[in-house]
Amino acid sequence: MGSTSAQHPHDGLGRRDLIRRSAALGVIAVPTMGFLSACASSDSGNKQVEKGKTSAANPLGVKENAPLDVVIFDGGFGDKYAVDAEALYQKRYPKATIKHHKTQKIQTELQPRFNGGTPPDLIDDSGAEQMDTGVLVGKDQLSDLTPLLDAPSIDDPKTKVRDTLRPGVVEMGQFDGDQVWIMYYAYTVYGVWYSRSNLAKLDAEYPETWDDMLALCAKAKKKGVAGWTYAGKYPYYIPFSLFPFIGKIGGPKVLDAIDNLEPRAWYDPAVKAAFEAYYELYQKGYILQGTPGLTHIESQTAWNEGKALFIPNGSWVENEAAKTTPKDFQMAVAGPSSLDKSDKMPFGTLWAAGSEPFIVPKKAKNPLGGMEQLRIMLGKEASANFTKQVSSLSSLRGGTTGLKLPPGLSSAVAALDKAGNNVLNPRLQDWYTDLNKQRIGVAVLGEMMAGRMTPAEAVKKCQAASDATAKDDSIKKYKHR
Repeated sequence: MGSTSAQHPHDGLGRRDLIRRSAALGVIAVPTMGFLSACASSDSGNKQVEKGKTSAANPLGVKENAPLDVVIFDGGFGDKYAVDAEALYQKRYPKATIKHHKTQKIQTELQPRFNGGTPPDLIDDSGAEQMDTGVLVGKDQLSDLTPLLDAPSIDDPKTKVRDTLRPGVVEMGQFDGDQVWIMYYAYTVYGVWYSRSNLAKLDAEYPETWDDMLALCAKAKKKGVAGWTYAGKYPYYIPFSLFPFIGKIGGPKVLDAIDNLEPRAWYDPAVKAAFEAYYELYQKGYILQGTPGLTHIESQTAWNEGKALFIPNGSWVENEAAKTTPKDFQMAVAGPSSLDKSDKMPFGTLWAAGSEPFIVPKKAKNPLGGMEQLRIMLGKEASANFTKQVSSLSSLRGGTTGLKLPPGLSSAVAALDKAGNNVLNPRLQDWYTDLNKQRIGVAVLGEMMAGRMTPAEAVKKCQAASDATAKDDSIKKYKHR
C-alpha cells in the first residue's frame, strides 16, 4: 500500500445514503509520552556484555554464559510458550541463566527500568499498557533486528530468518528505512468472529451483505439474542472489524491516508458509510445491552454464552476465551460484509498482519541474547508449540504444517486462503498507539457505538485527533512507502 491523496470520492454509494445513525464509551489512559521522554534521557544503566565467538551453531555471537532477561505480556497467549522457548535457549546455552517475568502492566513495570537505562533483553510489548512502539523508535530506544533477520534460521543454515517469515512481517517492523525495530511473533487474522452452531440455530450462515447482516440481527433479536457485542471498556477492539470494513468499501488507499495522517482522510465517504452502518447496529438495538461496560473477557464470555452472534476480535480469542467456549461452538471468523455493490474490494477482504510485538531495547545488557531467543522462537519446534498451545498462527511461514488445528484457527487459515491478495494491513495501531487506542478507539468509537456521538461527530473528532498528532513535533511521523 502506498501514500495516497486526502480524499477518495465515490459515486453511487447506494444504501449508504439510506443509513443515518450515533454512540460511545471510555477506558484507562496510559502516560506514554512522559515515560518515553524520560527514558530517552537516561545515561546510566546496563553495561552490555561482550560479544561471544560466532560459529555455525551461534551465528549471532551470543555470549554463552551471559544472563538473559525476558519480560512477557501475560494476556491472551499466556506465557508458557515463551517459557518453553526459553528452555530451548537454555539447552543451547547451558551456562546462561534466564530471568523470566510475566505481567499485564508492561509500561508501569518497565518505565523505571527504561528510565534507569536497565531494560530487559527481550520484551513482549503488548496489552492495554503497551509501550508506544512508534515513539520508542523515534526516541532511539530499540535495537535494529537486521542481524537477527540476516542470520541463518534455527532449522536451515542455508536460509535466512527473514526468508522464513510470512508476507509483510518484516515490513511491519520497519518505520522509515530498512532497519527493522520490531518482530511481530504472532500472525493475527482480525475480523468478525462468530459461532457456526449459533448461526445454524437461526438457519443462517455468515451474512455476505450488510442488508443480510441487519436482517439476521433482527431475526436474532426476536429470539432474545443480540446481534453484536464488543469490548466496551476497551473499544479499540472495534477497529478489528471496522477498519477492514472501511478498506473494503473504499479500497486500501483510504486506510493509507488515515495512517499517513493526511488532512481530511477521515472525511472520505467510505469512512462515513462504515461509521453510519455500525451506528445503525446501535440505533436498531442490535448491540447486547450493557456492552459499553464490558471488558474484553466479559464480552467474549457473553458471546460464548450465545447472548450475541458477532464480536470484533483477533485470532487470539480462541485461546483467550477457551475456558468459556462450549465444545460445540464451532468458532469461526469472516471478513466484513459487503456494504453494497460499489465496494472497491470483494467479499472475503480481510485484515491480517503480524501481531504480538517483540522488541530488544538498545540499552539491554544482552541484546544479542534477546535476538537469539527470537531466532529460536521462529524455529519450527517453538512455532509449532506456540500454535498448539494458544490456537494462533505464528509469523513462521508454513508453521501449521502437519498440525491439527482447532475450529477458530482452521477458519482463520481458510479466511486467509479466501482473501488471497485482498489482505489489508492498517498501521495506525503500531505507528501511533495512543492515537489509535485512546483518542480514536476510546474517545470516539466507544462513544459512537454507545450512542453518545453521531457518526458525523465521530468523523470530525477522528480527524481532529489525527490533525493534532500530525502537528505535534514531539511525535515522529511515518508514511506508507
